[in-house]
Amino acid sequence: MAGIRAYGRTVGTLPTGKRNLITDVAGVRVGHSTINRKATHTGVTVILPVEGKVYKHRPVAASYVLNGFGKTVGTVQLDELGCLETPIALTNTLCAGRVADALVTYTLEHNKSATSVNPVVGETNDGRINQIRTRAVTEDHVRAAMSAAGEDFAQGCVGAGTGTVCFGLKGGIGSASRVVELCGSSYTLGVLVQSNFGLMEDLLVCGEPVGTRIAAQLGAKGAADEDEQGSIMVVVATDAPLTSRQLRRVLKRASMGLARTGSHMGNGSGDVFLGFSTGNILPRREKKPLDLHVLPDGALDPLFRASVEATEEAILNSLVAAQATKGLEGSIYHGLAEFLA
Repeated sequence: MAGIRAYGRTVGTLPTGKRNLITDVAGVRVGHSTINRKATHTGVTVILPVEGKVYKHRPVAASYVLNGFGKTVGTVQLDELGCLETPIALTNTLCAGRVADALVTYTLEHNKSATSVNPVVGETNDGRINQIRTRAVTEDHVRAAMSAAGEDFAQGCVGAGTGTVCFGLKGGIGSASRVVELCGSSYTLGVLVQSNFGLMEDLLVCGEPVGTRIAAQLGAKGAADEDEQGSIMVVVATDAPLTSRQLRRVLKRASMGLARTGSHMGNGSGDVFLGFSTGNILPRREKKPLDLHVLPDGALDPLFRASVEATEEAILNSLVAAQATKGLEGSIYHGLAEFLA
């Protein structure tokens, strides 16, 4: 199993899924489209939550905003109705609108009666590595990411993580999963992150202050001399049958996984969490009462723990999977793996 575990570190106590990816939740697929040309280093990552048309088979969903310095699209209706009706896409700040438009176009093409579509898009600002003002992500990139979606996918400097920076190192896409036993059944929770936050000296790896050592080795500025820049998007998926209210409770616990890596959620860091449950699907235009299978609140503690552990590990995986990359100003953003071998 790759990621932080390849360097002898184990996060938490719960078992992982087969791949230790968000796609351990049955039906979930992830695809990337990556742009690397001259000073443009960016892309888009798409999470397909269910098999078939999301617009007609809507998984229960929720969002939670820890710090709202972000340009996320679609969370108002997401929280009002408690379900998704498009895939979730991640990209850079200035391309969020373009990616949302691409999701709308795609949905209209595949649902001939649709007259309203709520695209869900998250973003972080990759302007330290990517020439972000070029707004390079197009509809074709979104379609390519959806076409490439599968159960296995790359982590690190790919898709929406191509140009991100995390704890002064190269950030990117990371993922992890956990399996829990609840009420006599086994359920999976998976997390995918787009990491782009934090100060180097704050980085913790399984509780070890690795960032302080790296900063000293590189001669980097101390945390007190810097302002935190960037953001993080956290996407949580589970097959546990939950209501949107319960799912939001699970999302809140992801903030603890974020804190365990050393983040203090600074003023300039947008910390936004999106989540969905495939355990309850809401059909469109149903005219009769729905039969929902819902876990009792008192049984949710293992899912809370899973959310914390998988978020922490997904962030660390994004860092160790990333390769050293030169920024626009000439700085080198190293991969965490360089300091763990």
